[in-house]
Amino acid sequence: MTAMNEQVETTSPAPAPRRRSLLGPMRIRKKLILLHTVFSLALATILMLAIRPAIHEVVARAEEDKCRLALDLLRASPERLSHQSPDGLEFAVGGPEVIALDTEVATAAMAAPGSVVMTTTASGWPRAVTWDARQKEFLAAAIRSDAFRSGVLRLYFFTVAALIIVYGLIALTLEVFVLPRQVYEPIRALLRADDAVQRGRRADEVIPDSRIPKDELGEIMRSRNESIMKLRQQEEALAEALERLELVANDLKRKNHLLETVQRNMADQDRLVSLGMMSAGLAHEMNTPLAVLKGSVERIVERPSERVDDQQAQLMLRVVQRLERLGESLLDFARVRPPSQETVRMYDVICEAWTLVRIDREARDVHIDIQVPSSSEIVGDPDRLTQVWVNLLRNAADAMNGQGAISISAELQTRDDREWLSVTCEDDGPGIDPDVLPRLFEPFTSTRLDARGAGLGLAVAEGIVREHGGVLLARNGHERGAIFEVVLPVRQFVGAAPSEGEEVSL
Repeated sequence: MTAMNEQVETTSPAPAPRRRSLLGPMRIRKKLILLHTVFSLALATILMLAIRPAIHEVVARAEEDKCRLALDLLRASPERLSHQSPDGLEFAVGGPEVIALDTEVATAAMAAPGSVVMTTTASGWPRAVTWDARQKEFLAAAIRSDAFRSGVLRLYFFTVAALIIVYGLIALTLEVFVLPRQVYEPIRALLRADDAVQRGRRADEVIPDSRIPKDELGEIMRSRNESIMKLRQQEEALAEALERLELVANDLKRKNHLLETVQRNMADQDRLVSLGMMSAGLAHEMNTPLAVLKGSVERIVERPSERVDDQQAQLMLRVVQRLERLGESLLDFARVRPPSQETVRMYDVICEAWTLVRIDREARDVHIDIQVPSSSEIVGDPDRLTQVWVNLLRNAADAMNGQGAISISAELQTRDDREWLSVTCEDDGPGIDPDVLPRLFEPFTSTRLDARGAGLGLAVAEGIVREHGGVLLARNGHERGAIFEVVLPVRQFVGAAPSEGEEVSL
């Protein structure tokens, strides 16, 4: 997945505040006891409220029936029961004033002679009243059932108490026989196993199957055991992977050490090879100034009486100085010392190289056109850059057999946010053999393996250009001739050739 350049900030919603419960910090057993107690009290209250109206109705109907029976008994023998009150019964015979009867009740009774009208006494007890039209008097029977009501009330409370006791026995049975085995002990086993996990006791972190109940809590415990076992398996696999990784790392460390040793040996060998190549190249490059110096000396020997003019003396001095610099270059390479970094005018370097080539190579019939601005400057080693152009110009002159034209042009370019100076050397010779072109810059690659061509000039030139952080390219022209292009950084001297994958894009 490609990483996004801009990260989007998201605001997560704030977590909802947790509601604090009264039972939250309590243990499970205490919670159950408290719930049992609250449930018992609630059950008793509900039973009392639910049974009370029914009991009151039963008592009221019983008292009303008893009043009606007493009134029937009074009708049958009014003389014998008029002044007796058996079993809490009270009888009354007479007018409304005598028996303390309300006018409304008396009117209702008189309206329906022989019928029973229910009312209450001043004390609130039930009372049955009837009008005897034959005797012209009221008959009343009231009941005082204190014992009956207290018995019913005791039965009421006994019923509620019995229900509470039954529930208490059920709760006690759960607390003593059911919950300890089915709830409390599995929870304690789960807590002990988790404590073993935290303390690192591998033998006790899995709950035995004999202690796992066959219910939902048991499913949780079995799922927890499976998670622990899978976690341990993954830890073992990770430990094995880490062990294998450590072995691989140690093996890679040994191989890396061997590889570094081999690289150091190869570097030493490459340095020896490069030193040999540079020595051969320097010997090859020394031929030109030695030939110039030899010609000047032979002229002096042949004409000892003639005075050496200043121009000839300056040329001999420059040749000797170039020989000295070539020797120093060999020492510099042997000491792995980087080339000097100076501001170099490319036009002066090319003119100096052409002066040396023209004297050495009988190139007086070769016309050279140098279209390089005097402002074209880079940072580098002027002596080594002169050596590059000596090799390129000498190669062009040899290819044209001393007759033809060489055109040199320069262009300032910008590639990869850096400034580069591209100098192109084009001749009108036969061009480069296509079979030789792919390995043109390899040592001892030449089609002229005689006194004038040992196949080292272009290899040395390419190495010097790479030392300056540039690149040397070669190709054939459209019609004829060869084209060499030297691309060098203008201001930044990297001191080494571009690495693979970082070459100058042309």
